[in-house]
Amino acid sequence: MGRRALAHTSKTPGKTRTCNVYSADGRFYLVDLPGYGYSRVSRTERRGFSELITDYLSTRQSLAGVVWLLDIRREPSKEDVQMANLLADAGVPTLVAVTKADKLSRGRRRERIASIITAIDVLAEQVLVTSAHTREGTEDLRESVLALVEEGS
Repeated sequence: MGRRALAHTSKTPGKTRTCNVYSADGRFYLVDLPGYGYSRVSRTERRGFSELITDYLSTRQSLAGVVWLLDIRREPSKEDVQMANLLADAGVPTLVAVTKADKLSRGRRRERIASIITAIDVLAEQVLVTSAHTREGTEDLRESVLALVEEGS
């Protein structure tokens, strides 16, 4: 969105507990759903997050696509693989934004991206390397989201 203070971010992952909806100048909405992997919550809460995400993806008729954030430093988890399967089964267009690219060297990045692509079984064209810190990939991500929205209209 190009506005740093639009949403609060925490140093601790897993703080999003609800669906947060942001209007993109009235043209479309961005919806931030709770994470499913790293949050320190009870199994019951985690199951609730999973049900919320599954229901949202399967019942949202106007859903143009999903931007899925994955940390480049982490190997995809069992939950990530389950999410990949859920997205594939739902037929939802998906962009994988691999975040925190600034934390690794260029050579290590290529290795990590290849590993992520293999683990979650997506096409390389679906993956965008990003860094909020250096702004790397943010314009490509913005353009890709806009293309998804236009295709879904």
